[in-house]
Amino acid sequence: MQRKFVVNLALLLFLNLLVKPFYILGIDAEVQNQVGVEQYGMYFSIFSFSFLFNILLDLGITNFNTRNIAQNEHLLAKHFTGILSLKFVLIAFYFLFSFFLGFIIGYDHMQLKMLLILLLNQSIVSLILYFRSNLSGLHLFKQDSFVSVLDRILLIIFMSVLLWGNITDQALKIEWFIMVQTGSYAITALVAYLLVRKRSHLKKLHLKGTFSLMILKKSVPFALLVLMMTFYYRIDSVMLERMLPNGSEQTGIYAMGYRFFEAANNISYLFAVLLLPIFSRMIKNNEKVDQLVVLAFRILISGAVFLALLSWFYGKEILSLRYIAHIEEATAPFQLLMFCFIAIASNYIFGTLLTANGSLTALNIIAFSGMVMNIILNLILIPKYQVFGSALASLITQVFTSLIQFFIAVKVFSFKFNGKLIAQFTFYIVIMIFAMQLLKSSELDILVQAGLSIALFFGLVMFTGIFNLRSLRTLLKQQ
Repeated sequence: MQRKFVVNLALLLFLNLLVKPFYILGIDAEVQNQVGVEQYGMYFSIFSFSFLFNILLDLGITNFNTRNIAQNEHLLAKHFTGILSLKFVLIAFYFLFSFFLGFIIGYDHMQLKMLLILLLNQSIVSLILYFRSNLSGLHLFKQDSFVSVLDRILLIIFMSVLLWGNITDQALKIEWFIMVQTGSYAITALVAYLLVRKRSHLKKLHLKGTFSLMILKKSVPFALLVLMMTFYYRIDSVMLERMLPNGSEQTGIYAMGYRFFEAANNISYLFAVLLLPIFSRMIKNNEKVDQLVVLAFRILISGAVFLALLSWFYGKEILSLRYIAHIEEATAPFQLLMFCFIAIASNYIFGTLLTANGSLTALNIIAFSGMVMNIILNLILIPKYQVFGSALASLITQVFTSLIQFFIAVKVFSFKFNGKLIAQFTFYIVIMIFAMQLLKSSELDILVQAGLSIALFFGLVMFTGIFNLRSLRTLLKQQ
């Protein structure tokens, strides 16, 4: 299983590193530069609002289905069309509930029109994720990897034409960006459906009440977990826009740093995509998971620490590479968000492990605590510190939830104390901080400093033994 994890992780990382960072930092950031921080901030807030209740599109079905198909492949043909029929019902409910709530909180006519299209986009994305859950549950990781980047490839192609193709004399409108998303998601959903259909003789769509209730009953704990986690991931930008007089501008500034955080987060999320079906099957077969957990921890956390430290020492320089305004105001929130990434990377390992184990009661308690903590902290910190306060609230919340998940996973799986691993990471972090401080205070060109920092990262993880090439080669040779 470790070999399967490493090989398929390499494929996923290769495809996503080629595509998603360019989309987020190239296309999405350029859209913000062209439409302006205030207009993009309004879009980003409504986009985040459309996320808050997207669990109504799924109710935990996707996570449940990944785990279920991974452990019972023969259920694909039996469950697929029934679940798909149920998801169309959930889409209708999600539309009505979210649109009504948007009206209640005071969105104007133009904002409600934007919300409608974004709700449609979220619905299509939910279908894509459900189709992908079947592919990953079947351990068809290559097909899943292709689908995971297809929507972004299409967005890059279509938006490149709009941004740099000189096909119109009009200034770019944020509505065009949203509509391009719709088309790209629709094509991706169709491709994903055809890939799943190829694997099984699927029946016609038919909504069965008894079957739907059974699926919902089993998936509700997953739904509660995703709902509460979504709130403390996404509520910050909505609260910024609604609570402050200059809310759209502050949200746009927040989005400048959040974009880099999201690019890193999208890569770490790939670990969870692979780990959930692998952990699920290993737990069912009573296989030990500790070696795979340590392997994922070494790869993901070492990279997360490096990115956080790089952002801390070079935050302003990194933002200056992509933006032309509001860089000073965006730097500190960006630095805090990148330290959030370390905690989230940990969640993608230990939270995923607990999900595969079915420890959903504990996870839901943690998520509820995190949601309440995040909302309270935002209410306290946003009026006083604005965008910095929101980023600080996220950091406190993410560190709290990641530590609790870690300790519960240690207890549930009886992981032994790994003094060697702790010593390796301690040495690595101390030397990285010291070296980056020296580089920052030097008179070397900024690109030279960046290159030396990256070289230092690879050198240190090899020297400390966090990465062991000999062990990796041995692992890859295993059948």
